[in-house]
Amino acid sequence: MLKCSFIKEEKKEICRRLKKKNFYNFFIINLILKNEKQKKKIKLKINNLFFYINFFSKKILLFLKNKYFLELIKSYSFFLKKKIKSYKKIIKKINIKLINNLIKIPNIPSKEIKKKTNIVLYQNFEKKKRKQNLFPHWELGKKFKLFCLKQGSIISGNGFNVLINTGALYQRSLIQFFLEKNIISGYIEYILPFIVNKNSVYGTGQFPDKENQMYNINYDNLNLYLIPTGEVPLINIFKNKIFKESELPLKGTTNTSCFRRESGSYGTNVRGLNRLHQFEKVEIVQISTCYYSYYSFYEMVNHIKYILLSLKLKFRIIQLCGNELGFTSALTYDFEVYSPGQKKWLEVSSVSNCRNFQSNRLNIKYRSIKGNIQDCHSLNGSSLAIPRIFSTLIENYQNINYILIPKELIKLMKRKKINICQNFVK
Repeated sequence: MLKCSFIKEEKKEICRRLKKKNFYNFFIINLILKNEKQKKKIKLKINNLFFYINFFSKKILLFLKNKYFLELIKSYSFFLKKKIKSYKKIIKKINIKLINNLIKIPNIPSKEIKKKTNIVLYQNFEKKKRKQNLFPHWELGKKFKLFCLKQGSIISGNGFNVLINTGALYQRSLIQFFLEKNIISGYIEYILPFIVNKNSVYGTGQFPDKENQMYNINYDNLNLYLIPTGEVPLINIFKNKIFKESELPLKGTTNTSCFRRESGSYGTNVRGLNRLHQFEKVEIVQISTCYYSYYSFYEMVNHIKYILLSLKLKFRIIQLCGNELGFTSALTYDFEVYSPGQKKWLEVSSVSNCRNFQSNRLNIKYRSIKGNIQDCHSLNGSSLAIPRIFSTLIENYQNINYILIPKELIKLMKRKKINICQNFVK
């Protein structure tokens, strides 16, 4: 969430950059500044009233013997206090209006972001000689009995999946592999709730922007949500805390199930494991200083790049344009892995620097070496989204009668390839 003081100081620059995100509701910004001005005037009136209350409270000893003036001062002080109370109610209403408008404004993009042009920053051009007509992962899943979307739809509905035997082992091995890589790089592992309250999704910026994409549980008058990403509970660990500058950056990682309604999704993009309502994801976050956050950002980018290189996958890194930037993000790099069976690129990770947008909502701060209290910067990234990595791996490593296991996963899976076999689910 942007701060009122920042909007007031940098209004023109904010409006210019928000245009890159196709945000043109500048009347909201004008309304915020108008409400802030009203609030300032009322606060000034309250301060003046307090001045008179203090003035008369000091003079009251002079009129102890004069009951008339004493009662007059008391009644006047009572009137002033009542007036202050009414002004505070007005400020409370203005604050509600301010918050309701501030949460509608997205984070401003970084200066280098273009409005409509994504920039390919890196592409791994290493290619292996492959036979033509490679199968897509949904055919491989059926052939090798790794997963069954039909069984998932019977149990829960379309967009749900059942992993079977070796398929379940493959996913578990991927999760373990990603977590171990993260922990070696200094990330602290957390096991977190998959259900969060409204304040948590509000704090990370999913609410109100992505409210229609989340599963809401309204039970026992509790307004709860299934998490759309591990970022939500992971960032909320640091809520309402003030850190020392020397303690930053803080690094956290977690594996969670993620739940998304994905309303409006259709076509080939939802086929197979491309888009599910429930999926596993390993997440990484960093809490950094305002000076160090871009260093943290590139450190996270290089970390994910190294993981994908170790799996020998063909991938590219894309700097997202303003039109495609998320609501909370100032800068995002997408990692896309090439799917030879589908002959297209699939996003498997997004690394974002949200700067102080989330920390302002969650009240995450740090005390600088000079003693000043400042907002932290928050960063998040997928490390990695399991279903699409799973699908691209089996497509890239497929052969006629078996699927090879990547060298990095052989130790975890205790096998070098997946053979055609029979499982109990048809």
